Amino acid sequence: MNPAGLRAFCLGFNGAVEEFPFDAETSVFKVLGKMFALSALDSDPLRVSLKCDPELAVELRAAHPAVVPGWHLNQRHWNTVTVGGLPERMVRELIEDSYDLVVAGLPRAERLRLDRP
Repeated sequence: MNPAGLRAFCLGFNGAVEEFPFDAETSVFKVLGKMFALSALDSDPLRVSLKCDPELAVELRAAHPAVVPGWHLNQRHWNTVTVGGLPERMVRELIEDSYDLVVAGLPRAERLRLDRP
């Protein structure tokens, strides 16, 4: 997955937007104002920080050197993934899981608006 593919995949979710609240280089992908992915898309290697269930986060870190605790984030709930260090399908699944975790925390009416009951 390249930077353009990462951006397109993140923006493909219902209600997803890209913002730059920290600096001009760091893309923050949000759904209804809540962050689900964070990446400096021009970094080499390409990395993305994603929300994760705390137990799964620990398992992923133990099993994959490309997954480390979220950099400058709550390390219990966030992982930073080196995109080229995992199969693309797995990266896509982790991004979708992050989006789903964030959406699950939204009020029911907002979830329904996103077609995610």
